[in-house]
Amino acid sequence: MKHSGIMKPPAMTMLVIAILFLCSIPSEAVRIKDIAAIKGVRSNQLLGYGLVVGLNGTGDKSGTAFTMQSLGNMIEHMGVHVNPSNLKPKNVAAVMITAEMPAFSRIGSKMDIMVSSMGDAKSLVGGTLLLTPLRGVDGNVYALAQGAVAIGGAGGNGTTKNHLLVGRIAGGATVEKELASTFNDKEELVMSLYNPDFTTVNRIANSINRQSKKKVAQAVDSGALRITVPDAMKGRVTEFIAGIEGISITPDSIAKVVVNEKTGTIIIGENVSISTVAVSHGNLTITIRDTKEVSQPAPLSGGETKVTSSKATSMEEEKARVMVLAKGATIKDLVKALNAIGVTPRDLISIFQTIRAAGALQAELEII
Repeated sequence: MKHSGIMKPPAMTMLVIAILFLCSIPSEAVRIKDIAAIKGVRSNQLLGYGLVVGLNGTGDKSGTAFTMQSLGNMIEHMGVHVNPSNLKPKNVAAVMITAEMPAFSRIGSKMDIMVSSMGDAKSLVGGTLLLTPLRGVDGNVYALAQGAVAIGGAGGNGTTKNHLLVGRIAGGATVEKELASTFNDKEELVMSLYNPDFTTVNRIANSINRQSKKKVAQAVDSGALRITVPDAMKGRVTEFIAGIEGISITPDSIAKVVVNEKTGTIIIGENVSISTVAVSHGNLTITIRDTKEVSQPAPLSGGETKVTSSKATSMEEEKARVMVLAKGATIKDLVKALNAIGVTPRDLISIFQTIRAAGALQAELEII
């Protein structure tokens, strides 16, 4: 049942059907580097605690004890003795700094950092982050951060467009310590897939072996394969991996339908098929119109002009239409059939749930 005036089914239907049609296009070949990664080659998370100064009265309030204590400790290290309880600045804010240190970063390399307020500051606009050490999970300092905080969306006359308590400093951290690496000395590597799949990992192993002209890759499970570095490429592992990453393969995936009931979004994988099934679809539309009318008294009658309202209710039941999908129907057949009967996104959700309940949907149905 639907109420008129809430949405425009034709436009929404065509949008969803267009998305479904795009999902029916066969998978294209992709590079191995886009679907898998070498185990151990990853970025490392860094974290630091610091102070942003130079704010225009939008910093942490005096009641934020850890900000005042941090400011007092910093001033103390500079040779000025001060009691933190006497500090009441409004232009200082305590912040947390986060960064990702890329794999194989060298001393002197630059990386971007995110600065986030952790007190009750109103804004970090115009602030400058003071020198802050960034530590890894092992507690060691790997980088130093400092610089002017950039925040977009700060307008004049007190107007704001974006969130003003999180900023970014491009190239705001400098690597001071490298992670030990013996990558070029490795004789065996493990490659992990972003989306584990037995067929895909087997295709990757076969493609690598064909290019190497010997069996150097072997699938371990659906999510990883083991690669032995050939004798001719020992000590040149970087060059060997570069050659592997450029190989193109066609990844495989399970047949799946994903439904988001909150937004009415439906995504259908290309391998989804339908067994023989007949689907009847119809809608009941109820329209309620509230009409304002003016009641005008006769001349010289002494009456008053009044506004009255009247309601008119009409109900129209759409004639149900039946579509039949033959056994082995593809996603393209399904899209054409659904488009022909003009279903809405909400109708699509009900149809898929019903087809699944009937055992005719040969795919996994996931509702989020």
